[in-house]
Amino acid sequence: MSHGHDHSHDHGHSHGHDHGPGGHSHVPSVDSADARKRVAFAALLTFAFMTAEVIGGLISGSLALLADAAHMLTDAGSLALAWVGFRLAARPADSKRSFGFARFKVLAAFVNGLALIVLAVWIIWEAFHRLAEPQPILGGVLLAVAIGGLLVNIIAFWILHGGDQEDLNMRGAVWHVAGDLLGSVAAIVAAILILATGWTPIDPILSALVALIIAVGGVRLTRETAHILIEGVPSGLDPDTIKADLEAHLENAESVLHIHAWALTEQKPLVTLEVVAREGACLDTLRLAVKERMQDQFGVSHATVEVRKSVK
Repeated sequence: MSHGHDHSHDHGHSHGHDHGPGGHSHVPSVDSADARKRVAFAALLTFAFMTAEVIGGLISGSLALLADAAHMLTDAGSLALAWVGFRLAARPADSKRSFGFARFKVLAAFVNGLALIVLAVWIIWEAFHRLAEPQPILGGVLLAVAIGGLLVNIIAFWILHGGDQEDLNMRGAVWHVAGDLLGSVAAIVAAILILATGWTPIDPILSALVALIIAVGGVRLTRETAHILIEGVPSGLDPDTIKADLEAHLENAESVLHIHAWALTEQKPLVTLEVVAREGACLDTLRLAVKERMQDQFGVSHATVEVRKSVK
């Protein structure tokens, strides 16, 4: 059920607000509940194994394990933050927050992106120190703990990857666990080479390579979420394209003005615009036609449309 608010005045203005199915309801969806469960389980799994990695890293002297343990600590915190994001996003709107807490998921993803970047910088910095001052590493302990970490991360990745990958909050969680998984692979490779050749510099080298991959994911996630937080124009909603499309396909639209497009979350674009009607056109019919075109052509279910008569 969709509802709108129409205010027509003697001077010829018609305003409409379409809030899509269910209006501004923020009742937890099946997808949201599923995402919360997936993130919570992955967080508990990650935190539990992190303790084993810290012990293994200290005993073996491996930077790869300690870096991965630090990564898993930030992952556990980031997954917990993602869980809070899903929980808050499910809360209903109120008089002070007409959209509820939906955007908190984007904020959580933004913080997670920054955490990935900071973590990558720390690992690379530590790797340079280890290369300058090599330390002995117990390859056997490193290998055993790294294999355990790989298994845990594969399970966590599988759990999270089954969720909605269009959700930036979920993608942030997946990137963290993917970084952990790569870290475990790097630690296994380092352990095998150390056991076979005794060449310990491979440990910080592989750690730094994994950190670079983590940084790429962090930069991408931070850039996408920052674009939403500063209310940048969503992909596929270029104002010039919208203007040209509406003027070409709606014969009663003389011109389309003041188009603003942004997004509440990555899955909920918002648009406001003004349409000047041709002489004799029904303002309300034109308003509804604009809304229908925005939904069908651009996938925008929440459009605020003002229609006014042409002044000549």
